Amino acid sequence: MEIFNILSYSFIQRAFIAGSFVAVTCSVLGLFLVLRKMSLIGDGLSHVSFGAIALGLFFGIYPFYVAIPIVMLASLLILKISEKAKVYGDAAIGIVSVIGIASGVILASVSKGFNVDLFSYLFGNILAISMIEVVLSVLLSVIVLTVVYFFYWDLFSITYDEEYAKVIGIKPTIINNVLTLLTAVTVVLSVKMVGIMLVSALLILPVVTALQFGNSFNKTLIVGSIVSLFSVLLGICFSFFLDIPTGATIVMANALFFCLALLYKKVAYVSKSVLL
Repeated sequence: MEIFNILSYSFIQRAFIAGSFVAVTCSVLGLFLVLRKMSLIGDGLSHVSFGAIALGLFFGIYPFYVAIPIVMLASLLILKISEKAKVYGDAAIGIVSVIGIASGVILASVSKGFNVDLFSYLFGNILAISMIEVVLSVLLSVIVLTVVYFFYWDLFSITYDEEYAKVIGIKPTIINNVLTLLTAVTVVLSVKMVGIMLVSALLILPVVTALQFGNSFNKTLIVGSIVSLFSVLLGICFSFFLDIPTGATIVMANALFFCLALLYKKVAYVSKSVLL
């Protein structure tokens, strides 16, 4: 079977469309999170989404309708705990994260009927994505990227020098709220693609790969988006042909690009040393 023949399958088409939009969104937001040392917030919010999805399944409601508002509230709660309770950011993430995962486990234990559905969200299955989920993924991705576009310079300024940003009139609290809310939406979108257990990889791996090449913020943003996009497309193709889990394959494709970037950087450094 030729590789282009897979495009004739409607479920592959849906996976490509949704995966492409979510991949770029994850990479763009991931750059701000990684540079601000907030990358673990994706992992924490993914655990919260586990509890929220379990709650939706428990009451027979479409899980994403429940997960998006709950995870957004959880993202704001993390910021409030960090500010008001004088708790370090990673500790605040841990507090909210364990509450989310514990809630999901309790709901799964008291209701045996949806354990199979919940398991699929743990590890993702973008090949089973529905048209409604494609539309939702594209729509929310466009909204997230549009908000990033309008707040770009504020996010950029806060990322590199928060004190200077305050001086020029930017309010860090508002921008931090915007960033965490956008991250919450993106995390929920990514759950269907790679699963709750692997969401943070989509936010981190493309960015750290791009940082091996990028010598400017914009270049890193573009390279990271390209790496993320190709990782998703290759991951979908390989998982289809090899009949292996799609989410894990996408993450491994990201990891492969990262290893190749490290190798390239090492070879370039050695070559430069030899020439000197």
